[in-house]
Amino acid sequence: MFFVDTIEVAGLGNRSYLAGGGREAVVIDPPRDVDRVIAAAARRGVRISHVVETHVHNDYVTGGPELARLTGAAYLVPTGARVSFERTPVRDGDSTVVDADAGLALRALATPGHTPHHTSYVLEEDGAAVAVFTGGSLLIGTVGRPDLVEPRLTEYLARAQHASAHRLADELPDETAVLPTHGFGSFCSAGRAEGSATTIGKERSANEALTRDVDTFVADLLAGLDEVPAYYAHMGPANAACPAPVDLTPPAVADADEIAARLAAGEWVVDLRNRVAFAEGHVAGSLNFEAEGQLATYLAWLIPWGRPVTLLAESAGQLAAAQRELVRVGIDRPAAAATGEPSTWVREGEPLAAFRRATFADLADLADLADVTAVTGRHPGDGLVVLDVRRSSERARGFIDGSVHIPVHALPGRLGKIPAGEVWVHCAGGMRAAIAASLLDAAGREVVAVDDAFTAAEKAGLTVRTA
Repeated sequence: MFFVDTIEVAGLGNRSYLAGGGREAVVIDPPRDVDRVIAAAARRGVRISHVVETHVHNDYVTGGPELARLTGAAYLVPTGARVSFERTPVRDGDSTVVDADAGLALRALATPGHTPHHTSYVLEEDGAAVAVFTGGSLLIGTVGRPDLVEPRLTEYLARAQHASAHRLADELPDETAVLPTHGFGSFCSAGRAEGSATTIGKERSANEALTRDVDTFVADLLAGLDEVPAYYAHMGPANAACPAPVDLTPPAVADADEIAARLAAGEWVVDLRNRVAFAEGHVAGSLNFEAEGQLATYLAWLIPWGRPVTLLAESAGQLAAAQRELVRVGIDRPAAAATGEPSTWVREGEPLAAFRRATFADLADLADLADVTAVTGRHPGDGLVVLDVRRSSERARGFIDGSVHIPVHALPGRLGKIPAGEVWVHCAGGMRAAIAASLLDAAGREVVAVDDAFTAAEKAGLTVRTA
């Protein structure tokens, strides 16, 4: 008998896996906070004998070297990966015994495409394939994006993805479980994956890499590629150089004076509370990245790399969870932190800042200029700006007529490009609008955060165009 346990890394849209028998197990693509993996193995009562990477990751810092060091496991890395640490190189066709008593082995299958050296691993029980760990190769309904390594290789790697998907489908039985690392919200996915489980047979009939000819597949894949998070540029080098162990101990405590000093020095002070609480009252100049959202992805994407960050949290638990999220993308130690109520984060006599929240229906009401003064307290001639902070691919599917478009990840460098007037900022659901609103508020702009689903815009009477 064998087992496969999934270790979710939901904030990054990834999964790691622990697979084995009654005594020993292998870990595939571990997250950097390896204590979670060790705890999962302890619950199973198994020894981690091997740690394997499908590729050098571009979207998170791996915990592979540290997990192998702590457990004494062999560390398997594709032979073509350029890394500067000791590991066991894996070549196409190599077979590794995972648990001899359970008849479990792991067979390497070269599946280039996401990276040139990408390797999938087939879990075999008594010689029969039962699952395949596909990393960034064959995902649920799509494949890993091919444009994260080198622009000149993108089309070549896209064609390699098509060939690798077909190799997996040709060599493995339909009932083989497909267990990818990416594709659950990760920007490493070339498309939007649907569902949480799949098999080779299901992908054979539904995955565009397996249902389209190579030229059509590659053309559509390249045309649909989305923006690449800026912090990805730092992940590959960090993984190739062997990431250091993480330190998840609480940061130094910052009082109101220190918070003010850090803001004055140009450092980032990040409020982790939910966007409703932040809008109602926050430290002037602080920025809102909700702990329960895609904290690591968007904070790492927007912050100037290496800039000190101070975290403000409503509880010690929220702070600890945020630290764990951030080390996964290389933001290792907050400069300082504070917990509790925002009133304790400002110096005596200093007021908290605030801004309004609204819906698309509220914005639609402003189409009638007679209502502007009543709704905003301002004269209609003062101007109003609708700012769309969604990605270009989202905007292409529909946008509010007359809106200004600056994706949230580009906003810090383009605040001066926003026309004068009160800014009503929206995204697809509210989370990114809250980030943008906090950036605008910190820059001294009058802002309203539209906390609403974009699907409500047209229903509210706003004109939505696609061209």
